[in-house]
Amino acid sequence: MPELALIEAIRAVLPDPPQRLLRGPGDDAAVVAARPLAVSSIDTVAEGVHFELSTHSAADVGHKALATALSDLAAMGAEPGEALLAFVLPGDFSEESALELARGAAELAAQTGIAVAGGDVVRGRALVVTVAVTGWADGEEELCGRDGARPGELVGVTGELGGAAAGLALLDGRASAMSNRALREDQHEELLRRHRRPEPLLEAGRRLAAFGASAMIDLSDGLASDASHVAAASGLLLRIDLDRVPVAPGTRAVATALGAEPAVFAATGGDDYELLVCSPPDRVDALEQAAEDAGTRLTWLGEVGRGTGLELVAADGEPAHGLGGYEHR
Repeated sequence: MPELALIEAIRAVLPDPPQRLLRGPGDDAAVVAARPLAVSSIDTVAEGVHFELSTHSAADVGHKALATALSDLAAMGAEPGEALLAFVLPGDFSEESALELARGAAELAAQTGIAVAGGDVVRGRALVVTVAVTGWADGEEELCGRDGARPGELVGVTGELGGAAAGLALLDGRASAMSNRALREDQHEELLRRHRRPEPLLEAGRRLAAFGASAMIDLSDGLASDASHVAAASGLLLRIDLDRVPVAPGTRAVATALGAEPAVFAATGGDDYELLVCSPPDRVDALEQAAEDAGTRLTWLGEVGRGTGLELVAADGEPAHGLGGYEHR
């Protein structure tokens, strides 16, 4: 199929544009009815780095590419707006696979209310998807960054950690058959889903920002890495107790099969896309309710103190040294 015909076929699987998108796919550029503040981010996922086509469907890749970009908007507390998608398709990538790739992104776009405003398709050596997203806010007070933490605040995370890393270990063969035998079928499938199809916490991010979170970040590279970014941006010390880390169901079996301590495995794995949140003491109840209203929950792991950096504390109360987040190969 010629490039222009493929682009038209991809357009046909995209959700209908909202009224705010005045001009979208089919024009040279998108035209959007803007709100006062635009919140922009961009992410790229590449074959052999972020996924393998032997373990991910094309739809998985489309979903994951959009989800990782939208997670940045969630961490800022922005409302989802528009996305631009750029596909680099390898020569042996079929037209149906290209449409499946677009459908994966389109389904998540419809689910989250993001409008696909345009994009590009080219041929290359490996499958690469780049997604640029824009979110919106009416005032800076609606948003949250990494730099707002203050001494005496609590540090928490949404949901559970380690599931995506466990899913990757199952997919790439590092987890032994022992872990498969120790997992229920539903746990096994959920761990694979967490890695292949993360869910951006857009509603949770908006609610947490609105109800008083002082700092947030999405956990793309793992708690042990991303928490240090909040510490650096805020110029303070984040102290986190590893024995408080909420571990995703099934992750303990995988970690044990790999010879890892489950809480450490959960804290150092990547691709969870949960939110790390800092809270003033008087906003804890409100933030817990905000998380619950968004369909998740907050677990408090530690506190913000004077000093610099990140201190991870093991179950014996001693600092856990040498722990870092996940780095894509």
